[in-house]
Amino acid sequence: MKKISRGFVYFFGALGGLLFGYDTGVISGAILFIKNDMSLSSFSQGVVVSAILLGAIIGAAVIGLLSDKYGRRSMVLLSAVIFALGSICSSLANNVVILTISRIVLGTAVGGASALVPLYLAEMAPAKYRGTLSTLNQLMITIGILSAYIVNLAFANYPYGWRIMLGFAVLPAVLLFIGTLYLPESPRWLISKNLEDKAYEILKAVRSNSEPNEIDEEISEIKEANVKENGGFKDLMQKWVRPALIIGIGLAVFQQLIGINTVIYYAPTIFSNIGLGEISAILSTVGIGVLNVLVTILALFIMDKIDRKKMLIMGSLGMAVSLFLLCIVSQFHIANNNILGYITLAFLCIYIFFFALTWGHVMWIMIGEVFPLKVRGFGAGVSSVANWTANLAVALVFPFFFEKIGNILFLFFAIMAALSILFIKNKVFETRGKSLEAIEIMLYKKSKAI
Repeated sequence: MKKISRGFVYFFGALGGLLFGYDTGVISGAILFIKNDMSLSSFSQGVVVSAILLGAIIGAAVIGLLSDKYGRRSMVLLSAVIFALGSICSSLANNVVILTISRIVLGTAVGGASALVPLYLAEMAPAKYRGTLSTLNQLMITIGILSAYIVNLAFANYPYGWRIMLGFAVLPAVLLFIGTLYLPESPRWLISKNLEDKAYEILKAVRSNSEPNEIDEEISEIKEANVKENGGFKDLMQKWVRPALIIGIGLAVFQQLIGINTVIYYAPTIFSNIGLGEISAILSTVGIGVLNVLVTILALFIMDKIDRKKMLIMGSLGMAVSLFLLCIVSQFHIANNNILGYITLAFLCIYIFFFALTWGHVMWIMIGEVFPLKVRGFGAGVSSVANWTANLAVALVFPFFFEKIGNILFLFFAIMAALSILFIKNKVFETRGKSLEAIEIMLYKKSKAI
């Protein structure tokens, strides 16, 4: 087998994250025009926006399981096809039922990407790069969200421009499909299917500077881990594993209850409701998207230099304060809508800064660290489903409550951010600088000491 560029592998391996970000972010601008064309109520808006999340719950569970049977690469190809078909059907929908069903189908690819991309990258990367590549996935998601905001702005003045916005995702979906045709299969999956020789050839092709004995050692480690990783629900519920499960589900749910996806999905709606025009509302959202990307890049450089717990607490505190101040300011009568819009934008930017620097990637990294080897994949999957379920609940009810009480709704998210600090202090243990084996031993010893 010829040498394979690691950059090529990592780029196309992470491209699913970009589609994930685009398809979850594009609805924020499109819904401004869809609600007029289809005469949607606030509840119907919530249904259309959150339909993709229902599909994501299904996709995260089903595609992850299928990848164990049919391989990571084949499931990425399937996800690319679903991304393309879901985007086309969404853009051509002529009523709310077809649009909702199309977005549920599209969501299965989004959920599949959320499970497959980190898994494929982790299995293809050398151990010393796994942390950085976890954040690379989050960076691709934020780039996808920003791309969606830019497309929303570009086609906001077009007749039925929302159809172009939703359909535009076909282009990266086709690119993902073509690129994946040239990607190697995961060596870990090949070894699980007793295809050790093929796994060796792939590792040799992507580990260009590795000596044969280093590749042999890596294969031996994969084989040893493969034997151990066969735990199920019963293993996950053991007393000594339970603290990890509480951390995984707790962090996953709190990440949504602090309100991040209300900003991602509904930022233009928020700005539009306070009096800004639709174009100004979408333009303000582009600024949020740019900040999200830039801060995520900054996170790449500091993620392994500050304790995980400190980062999460700092992020929760910053988000709680910014959302609380947003609620307070919104209660003052400000006649000029532009001034109110700029104030709202400023506080939401502060909120995004703290989220992107901390919770945006630290939560996903810790979910991959806290579980023992035997149930790591299953535990991460359970946590991911909890994250998507909380995401669905928040996205579904936000338009209804925002229509009733406006920015006061952000007080709820501020309270959740404050409560997350208590959860982190009392339930989360530090993982930075510890090997996965050391974390597992610590869990086991703690259970014996109780």
